[in-house]
Amino acid sequence: MQNRFQSYLNTSTSLIKLYDATIPFAIFLKNYFAQHKKHGSTDRKNIATLCYSYFRLGNSFKAVSIEEKIKIGFFICNDEPREFEFLYDKLFLNNWSVELNNRVQFLDTIHPKFLNDVFVLQEKIGGINSKDDFIKSHFVQPDLFLKIRPTRKNIVLKKLEEKQILFNEIGADCLSLNNATQIKNVVEINKEVVVQDYSSQQTKYLVEIVKNNLEFPIRLWDCCAASGGKTILANDIISNLKITVSDSRASIIQNLKKRFFEAGIKNYHSFIADISKPIDKKETFNFIICDVPCTGSGTWARTPEQILNFEQKQIAEFSKLQYSMASNVINYLEKNGYLLYITCSVFKLENEHIVEQLSEHLQLVEQKYFEGYTIKADTMFAALFKK
Repeated sequence: MQNRFQSYLNTSTSLIKLYDATIPFAIFLKNYFAQHKKHGSTDRKNIATLCYSYFRLGNSFKAVSIEEKIKIGFFICNDEPREFEFLYDKLFLNNWSVELNNRVQFLDTIHPKFLNDVFVLQEKIGGINSKDDFIKSHFVQPDLFLKIRPTRKNIVLKKLEEKQILFNEIGADCLSLNNATQIKNVVEINKEVVVQDYSSQQTKYLVEIVKNNLEFPIRLWDCCAASGGKTILANDIISNLKITVSDSRASIIQNLKKRFFEAGIKNYHSFIADISKPIDKKETFNFIICDVPCTGSGTWARTPEQILNFEQKQIAEFSKLQYSMASNVINYLEKNGYLLYITCSVFKLENEHIVEQLSEHLQLVEQKYFEGYTIKADTMFAALFKK
């Protein structure tokens, strides 16, 4: 048995050495397992767990070997040693605790200012309530979140209960589940539920401000629509919404159309546009959602390899891109219309700094961090402006 788990550690060490960060680690792992069929589901799960434990340590423990860092990562990410107990000496075993804070305090004794080294970009973080809690959230796999579509709650809950799937209700129409939960064949994705992080769902608070302060019809342009999640959210809040969506990638628009079909959204206009540059469009809107490309730093608990491999220069690059996109779409916003600016970043340069720049042209209504790190969700930023 010990040889088996030592083999998991050896394989994980080899994979981390091979990984060059050019693709997401999840895809790298998937490709590896596809080429090495000898690994069963339990093997894949254990190897993935060890690899991600390494990345969740970020830039801390750089002086130790990859194997040792994997072991330390597993220690901080798990409340018990499980089958890997034989890998640890008494010092670690005696300090293993179900309380994450206790494990953090222990690692502080052997690596002073441990949290500072995990996430070395702390000084770049904007106005969240607790940087320490945000950093510690990277040691925990986030949950899967579902947004229940209007009128579908009873049937969704019934289907989940019949399949004995565990879930927690968060508010009126949000469910949290273990991230590994398979729901594809249980509920109808997009028709009954939308897979959408809790913090992303909470932007509904700002959409409701728009709904309550604009005269109908409300004409929405989701100018960085991606898969259309924010548009579906707005459509579920605002009746008779007039929808226009765009993205710079034709393949994304095709995926969006499939998703809208499943969601029952039929009347909308779509087009391809790179809004980082001036576009030729005469139509104007009284509501624009600008969910811009970003570092994704508020979601790195889902992709922890980013904590270790992210290049700091990208923050300024994204900030420049974000302002060019937001400032361009202002030209298509009607007087008294609203712009909703969104990122899934925690960096001030992508958030508060952009707000300062946009405030030279628009009136800031409200800005807010949706701090999902407190409930195993992503952390996002949103700002609502009025022209």
